[in-house]
Amino acid sequence: MTSPPRKKRKPVTIPGMSQSARLRAINGANPPSIPIRILKGIVLLIASLLVIMPFVAVISTSLADQSQINAAGGYVLFPEKPTLAAYEAIFRGGVVTRATIVSILITLVGSALSVTVVTMLAYALSRPGTFAHRPILLMVLFTMLFSAGMIPNYLLVKQLGLIDSYWSLILPTMVSGFQVILMRGFFLEVPKEIIEAARIDGAGEFRILTTIMVPLSKAALAVIALFNAVSYWNAFFNAVLYINSTEKWPLQLVLRTYVVDNSSIGVDLPGDYIPPQQSLQMAILVVSLVPICMVYPFLQKHFAKGVIIGAVKG
Repeated sequence: MTSPPRKKRKPVTIPGMSQSARLRAINGANPPSIPIRILKGIVLLIASLLVIMPFVAVISTSLADQSQINAAGGYVLFPEKPTLAAYEAIFRGGVVTRATIVSILITLVGSALSVTVVTMLAYALSRPGTFAHRPILLMVLFTMLFSAGMIPNYLLVKQLGLIDSYWSLILPTMVSGFQVILMRGFFLEVPKEIIEAARIDGAGEFRILTTIMVPLSKAALAVIALFNAVSYWNAFFNAVLYINSTEKWPLQLVLRTYVVDNSSIGVDLPGDYIPPQQSLQMAILVVSLVPICMVYPFLQKHFAKGVIIGAVKG
């Protein structure tokens, strides 16, 4: 028995509105008016300028000479005769060069160790049959809520004999509870059938981790690598507490000493010209910003995916 044919509904007509405009209004795709779009563009332009102008001022001041800095009242936006004398001065084998090398080594070693340890711990906590699985997981969660404090951390580092050692800048912050939970949630997203198939083929836990889990978790690994790189590169408080020798200072501690505390920087350049202290300070600031700004674009495509997917299931 055939059902009676349905009557076709007549489209709703609005006087004075075309068919395409009516469809855009129904689907929620009606574009805003021209004045609203102009206003949005102006607001975005102002916000962009407020973000970009401080960077432009810092870079321009590092390229300016003393007369331009005096004429501009401290910060130069557009140097008339830009010069790289300030950068040449800080990279002539002095304290800034040494501090830059120290910061690069600490960032590379610390990030590699942190990613390795966090990945192994997160994989172990993602396997339900792991020894002391729940107590260790609760301990990791506990560290996200409470911290020992500055004095207990200093006493621990001192008892371990790490005072005035580069390891005091790496080991105390090597494992982050948030990163462990992030990686654990990412590993839990991997189908169990893949792991069981690997075990049937004779793969052990270490091989499953290195050949299956790690390649499938590149987004999460990129996120925690970026977190650790930024943390190690920007850290200066641990250096204030644990480093006594000035030749072991990282770049951020040099930046704090010569820029925030406004200490003078002694330089030795051939010739009579000596860059102004303001240009030297801004040059150090630029050097401290460039590495992270260069690394982030390569990891940005994995950043949102790694944070969102790893945090969905914990």
